[in-house]
Amino acid sequence: MTGLTVTARGIDSGALLELAGHLDHRTAPEVRAALADITLTAGQQLIIDLSDLTFCDSSGIATFVAARNRALAADAAVALAAVPARVTRVFRLVGLDQVMATYPTAQAAAEDWTRTTH
Repeated sequence: MTGLTVTARGIDSGALLELAGHLDHRTAPEVRAALADITLTAGQQLIIDLSDLTFCDSSGIATFVAARNRALAADAAVALAAVPARVTRVFRLVGLDQVMATYPTAQAAAEDWTRTTH
């Protein structure tokens, strides 16, 4: 069984959620729990760093949609960082790439937020 490591922390732009490992029906609840613990306010940004994500199934896609909905409810933005090529293909197929900004790194996402909000 392959697991998932979820790390959440506050950053200047809002919050950073780092996912490492397999995001599937067994591990998606861990991500949802971490999202529930994140405080976002209007104008902030939630960055989800996927640089160490090795697998993502439909439960993972649903989790990203939930993260987007959570950010929108707080009047905040959401960005995906370092999306692996195998996951990018899935995002394109389901249209997630059309509703969530993507960046090569979490730092690039945070810098873009800083540049556009200050």
